[in-house]
Amino acid sequence: MFFISSFLHVSVHQVTVFKLLPLYFPSSFPISKIYFNLFFFFFSFSFFNFSKPLFSRLCLNRSMDFAKLKRMLCYWIHQIVNILLRLTWHLLHFTIHLFYFAINIANALESHLISKGLLRRYKSLHISKLQYLAIVIESEDCRTSNVIELLQWLADLGVKHVCLYDKEGILKKSKDFILEKFDGATLFQENDVLLDQPLMTLEFASFSDGKEAVAKAANVLFMKYLKSGSTSSYQGEQIFTESQMGEALKTVGGNGPEPDLLLVYGPARCHLGFPAWRIRYTEIQHMGPLKSMKYGSLIKAIYKFTMVQQNYGK
Repeated sequence: MFFISSFLHVSVHQVTVFKLLPLYFPSSFPISKIYFNLFFFFFSFSFFNFSKPLFSRLCLNRSMDFAKLKRMLCYWIHQIVNILLRLTWHLLHFTIHLFYFAINIANALESHLISKGLLRRYKSLHISKLQYLAIVIESEDCRTSNVIELLQWLADLGVKHVCLYDKEGILKKSKDFILEKFDGATLFQENDVLLDQPLMTLEFASFSDGKEAVAKAANVLFMKYLKSGSTSSYQGEQIFTESQMGEALKTVGGNGPEPDLLLVYGPARCHLGFPAWRIRYTEIQHMGPLKSMKYGSLIKAIYKFTMVQQNYGK
């Protein structure tokens, strides 16, 4: 419509000009050429007026299409990157699970072969190197049936001194039942010497024992060094050495034998609050949950300990 109106408007002026041309030019002048030039001029002018808004709209549409295309391209790139990252994460997760699954299968197969006696190197255990064994059990996994079965395995291997520890003291409360069900075991006394005995000695400990022992030892040191007045010239600079602390723990009965090997049964890879002053030179091995304990894994742990060479500093 714009083109038609512009063209009609120009045509009216063109007719007017064409009527006035003979008045200003003589008859001999080639008016036809003038008509052609004027017609070309007016046509070009009308076409320019029509094409100018069309061109601007075309450029605007192209810029809008380019921006829309750019946004769509960024959106799909973002989606593809997210998909690739998710696939990478799931692949890595699957690979790790597959790796640990293969390790568990290999350990289970090795434990089965050890328990059947098919691997020769595990047949000869230097059990004499294991003077004192500590077993740390997660309180939630403390089933007396499993504990008694584990003690029977240890007795068959020739272990004579065992400490049973759990943080909540469940085993300590069940010690009478365990000693009754497990024949051939006696309760460990603080003054007992770690010698070869015909019967297995059992010690029951919990987190409260260590906490109470530390409090009593600190009280002993306080009474000895502060109330006696022997440290009046060293107020504010008193230092308690490790030997003094060990002596105080012996005084209150909290310094039991130091285990040679500590086996942890539970999900956590830590000693679960076992008295730290008793495991300064102790080898610690994680055995997994108590409900999935295996005889072959126990033999393997003891064998690894007997093959370790411990170096003590000065």
